Amino acid sequence: MKRSIVLGVLIAAGALSLLVAAQQQAQGPKVIEVTKLKDNLFVLKGGGGNTAVFIMADGVTVVDAKNPGWGQPILDKIKELTNKPVIRLINTHTHADHVSGNVEFPATVDIVTQENTKANMEKMVAPTGFPPATTNIFKENNGRGMPKRTFKDKMSIGNGSDRVDLYYFGRAHTNGDAWVVFPSLRVMHAGDVFSGKNIPLLDANNGGSGLAIPDTLQKAYDTVKEVDTIITGHSTEMTRPDLKEYSDFNREFLNDVRAAKSAGKSVDEVASTWKIPAKYAGYAAPMPDRLKANVQIVYDELDTAGSR
Repeated sequence: MKRSIVLGVLIAAGALSLLVAAQQQAQGPKVIEVTKLKDNLFVLKGGGGNTAVFIMADGVTVVDAKNPGWGQPILDKIKELTNKPVIRLINTHTHADHVSGNVEFPATVDIVTQENTKANMEKMVAPTGFPPATTNIFKENNGRGMPKRTFKDKMSIGNGSDRVDLYYFGRAHTNGDAWVVFPSLRVMHAGDVFSGKNIPLLDANNGGSGLAIPDTLQKAYDTVKEVDTIITGHSTEMTRPDLKEYSDFNREFLNDVRAAKSAGKSVDEVASTWKIPAKYAGYAAPMPDRLKANVQIVYDELDTAGSR
C-alpha cells in the first residue's frame, strides 16, 4: 500500500471526528468569547481559529475569519466594541476554520494574505489527513472573500500606532503562514504555525513541512523581537519565550524522528514510543493519529531530501 494511502487511513478517524465536531459547532449557537489584550486590541475566540480585532484611527483590521457561518457573528461582535468600520481582513493561512467567514465580510474590505496562501485558497485542498474537500466556499460565492493583495516576505500597512507588519518566514504549518505584528502594541498573531503548546498539524497537502518548521519558528523569534504577547491559533495567549521553547520543541521532535529513521525504526515504532519530553511541562499529550502523521511526513521529507 502506498504511503499516501497509509497516511490517510492512519488519521482518517481522527480527522472525521474533528470534522463532525466542527459541523456540530456550526449548527449550534454562535457564541464568541472576547478577550481584551489592549484598549484597541481584542481576541475573539470560538467558532474556529482565534480572531484578532485591531481598532485603528480610521477603521478596524481583523485577523482570521473562522469557520463557515461565523463571519457575520464576528462583524456583530465588533459592532459591540466600536462603531468604526472594518476596512481590512488578514488571513494567517488557508484552512477553512480561519478563512471561511471571509465571504460574509463586505465586498469593500481589503483582504490580504501571503502569496502562497492565496494560491492555496484558490484550490481549498483539505489539510493532510482530512477527508477530501467536496466544495470550495470561494468558488461557491463567485470569488467573494478571496485576497485582493498579497505579500512575499514582508509587508507593512499603515503608519504610526496603526501600523501592521506582515511577515513570512518559511514553510511550517503550511507554505503560506503569515505572522501579523502590531508593533505599537508589542503583540503578534501567529495563527496555527503556533496554535498552542502541542505537536503541530503538519499540512503537507498545503506545503507544510516537518523539516522546516523548527527553523521557521526560530527565524520568527530572532526577527520579531519587540513583542511581549503572541496570539495563538487556537489556545491562550503566549509570550516570546514560549515561542522560543516551541521552536526548540519542534527541533527536538525532528531530531528524534531523524535519529529513529537512521536507526531503521518504522513509523509505527516511533509513533508508539515517542513521548513529549518532561521538560516541556504543560504541553498537551499528542493525538496518536496526528503524531503518526507527523512522523510519516518527516520520513517522507527525509526520503525526498536524500534522493536529491
